[in-house]
Amino acid sequence: MDVKELLELKQQEREMWARGDYAAIARNMFWEVGERIVRSVRVQPGERVLDVACGTGNAAIRAASAGGRVVGVDLAPELFAPGRALAAEAGVEVEWVEGDAESLPLQDVSFDVVLSTFGCMFAPRHELAASELARVLRPGGRLGVCSWTPQSSIAALMRAMFAHLPPGPDGGQPPPLWGDEEHERSLFAASGIDLRCRRRSVEFRFDSVEDALRIYETKWGPFIEARETLQPEGRWRALRDDLADVLDARNTSAGPGLVYSGEYLEVLGARAS
Repeated sequence: MDVKELLELKQQEREMWARGDYAAIARNMFWEVGERIVRSVRVQPGERVLDVACGTGNAAIRAASAGGRVVGVDLAPELFAPGRALAAEAGVEVEWVEGDAESLPLQDVSFDVVLSTFGCMFAPRHELAASELARVLRPGGRLGVCSWTPQSSIAALMRAMFAHLPPGPDGGQPPPLWGDEEHERSLFAASGIDLRCRRRSVEFRFDSVEDALRIYETKWGPFIEARETLQPEGRWRALRDDLADVLDARNTSAGPGLVYSGEYLEVLGARAS
């Protein structure tokens, strides 16, 4: 993609993630993953911690609660106000910085721990985002990245959505590739960071498939944007039906509700001292 296309894409992404109520989506669906990754990388008091594509502070707030001196960076600064409220609720401080995962506004080798939970995976150029995570990590530092796997329910919802939307510019890579172990290892192959990978999952619960779709189309930026793009053309119902089919197929509830899981790849890295 050329420079103009890239700038337009970044602006679209910023506006998309600022839509709806991402704080509610994160809090109700995958908030526990932030606590898990902070525990996995063993954040220590006084360490400098960076949360890349931090959203409303899923990992950043937990790292601060563990005693870290935390910076959260995100392309959409509109998410910082709810993030600050959640941080205040937790009794911690986070420094919130507007920035792009592909070009972090931070110094080289300046953090003891670098994290990203379902964040940097949405940067269109994976190699650049990975190189930035590595660039700011100090010798002896630790990396923790969580990404939806290509086989996950979230990836299936993304594929259903992309099938109904106009194609993006050439050169972008699909987000769930970050959840493929071989791909992620290739991204960090030249970084000097030794990786350990494992698959984990988080469970989502809703009153029904219809309840989940109603929440997604009113609170979750990508789904809101898809609805507003397709509805005027009379094509939103077809996508909504496809999303319902994905959720029905993944539903493990024995009762009337919807229960489905989101598989993700947890990647832990360590850089030599």
